[in-house]
Amino acid sequence: MRAVEFQEYGGPEVLKVVQAEPPTPGPGQVTIDAAYVGVNFADLKARAEGYRVDSLPFRPGLEVSGRIRGVGHGVEGLRPGQEVVALVNSGAYAEVVVADTTTVFPLPGDLDLRTAAALPTVLPTAHALFHEVGRLRAGETVLVHGAAGGVGTAAGQLARAAGAGAVYGVVSSAAKAEYARKHGYDEVFTAGTFPDDVRRATDGRGVDLVLDPVGGETLRRGLGALAVFGRLVSFGNAGGEEPWHVGQPELYAQGRSVAGFSILALAQSAPEALRTVADRAFRSVTDGIVALPITAEFPLTDAAEAHRLMGGRASTGKLLLRATD
Repeated sequence: MRAVEFQEYGGPEVLKVVQAEPPTPGPGQVTIDAAYVGVNFADLKARAEGYRVDSLPFRPGLEVSGRIRGVGHGVEGLRPGQEVVALVNSGAYAEVVVADTTTVFPLPGDLDLRTAAALPTVLPTAHALFHEVGRLRAGETVLVHGAAGGVGTAAGQLARAAGAGAVYGVVSSAAKAEYARKHGYDEVFTAGTFPDDVRRATDGRGVDLVLDPVGGETLRRGLGALAVFGRLVSFGNAGGEEPWHVGQPELYAQGRSVAGFSILALAQSAPEALRTVADRAFRSVTDGIVALPITAEFPLTDAAEAHRLMGGRASTGKLLLRATD
């Protein structure tokens, strides 16, 4: 089979197509003949700086859709030939992918394999950020960083469906702002001025909930954009800065709170909780509440081009790799 790996850290050019033996499922696992593979910013961080990489060579990729090829010992409820979508810890950039059954889901509703591949990371993440972690209440105001990305696209629509009073986004360009406004956002701000923009839009009050995948200084400034009793949820460190720490002096005065979320960490520590979140999140697509646009698709062998597009911060929505010719 063909797979995409890197043997050293660097730019997109370090991604190489290799020939490898198809994996064999172990106990509690299945192998999947991949149809489509999702591209995530975590893949770029793995390639560039070793994020979540234990050793080299390393095969990136967190989400895959396709048909079950083989089942391991003790697997129940899944069968060869069944169409599924899966979240994996790594290794999805391949024609055959091995996955633990705890994070393998029969294809939701009448979704096709292409659409399903866009779901496993961004949709449960967006759902959890609002409901399980951020606990958004009807009428509250929300600010979402990365509003034109995969999670951001889903977040704007989910916030609207949850009855948010106003949904604000933060993006890096005018083109992305136009895209975000089509997916649930009332106003969209630029990264450099968002705290002032929030105060203007809310008459100085601030927002009730901030969702931040950037970290660092952006997270600190987001805390200052919160209303009294506001909540901030950190779900990434895309900016690559040293983690910023918040404590009693920043939180006590106005009763603010900070929480964190990682879908990959949840998959490892509480897979049943992830399944519950994912089932609810997937229904938002099958019920027509959320549409997650696939804005670019590349052959698996052109994974480097997908990384260049996403790394250039020009992409919107979801990017996929096509594993079949």
